[in-house]
Amino acid sequence: MANINIQDVVTGKVRLSYVHLFTPYASQQGGEPKYSTTILVPKTDIATKQRIDAAINTAIQEGVASRWNGVRPPVIAIPVYDGDGVRPSDGMPFGEECKGHWVFTASSKQAPEIVDLTMQRILNATEIYSGIYARVSVRFFPYASNGKKGIGCGLGPVQKIEDGEPLGGRISAATAFGDNVGQSPMTAQASAYAQPSQYPGQPVYNTQMSGYGQNSISPQQQSYQTPQPAYGQPMQQANPQNQVAIDPITGAPVNGGVMGI
Repeated sequence: MANINIQDVVTGKVRLSYVHLFTPYASQQGGEPKYSTTILVPKTDIATKQRIDAAINTAIQEGVASRWNGVRPPVIAIPVYDGDGVRPSDGMPFGEECKGHWVFTASSKQAPEIVDLTMQRILNATEIYSGIYARVSVRFFPYASNGKKGIGCGLGPVQKIEDGEPLGGRISAATAFGDNVGQSPMTAQASAYAQPSQYPGQPVYNTQMSGYGQNSISPQQQSYQTPQPAYGQPMQQANPQNQVAIDPITGAPVNGGVMGI
């Protein structure tokens, strides 16, 4: 189906990362939450890249005509990046999943429609995660904000094509529990999360546990702690009324008498 506007692009098969399609997300503290996803376009998909380039060029022309006072800015922020290069935010290389791809992020204030291959709405959020393969409808548009002029990318409908290896640390149930078949839940949990008691060359720390986790006491707090009896020993009372005064001269209890006698 042909695009109504050349600035609208329906991608080929792409991979999604940083998926926030069911709940809006603010990428910066204090920013406006939006529905968004990062789109990874394989460099082998030349047709999709050509449509993206044409949409960006058209958006630039629109910006000159209606947003940038008839002047083409010497520097225009373009939202599509080379996944084999470095991230514009910090100059660090893109993640391994971005290698061999063109990378850009699309966002929207409105929740996008999400469908499967039969065009049925997907309502289960667990089916949409970072790592799936999909087709995405996006729109490139010009903007001028806070002295910066560039091209933005709006997010439209998303069609899930197939599952993929999850990104961002998500693991399957088989990976989490496959080695613990037949064990009790407590035993499986202990084996899954057990830590070695001592690393070679490292001292052993005796950690005292309280009812809600480790009891960490600062030096200031220690000065206010009452010594506790050993396990199984009776608690000594600290009531001053029950204490017996000792004569420092004779060493005998005073018992109401006079010290030194």
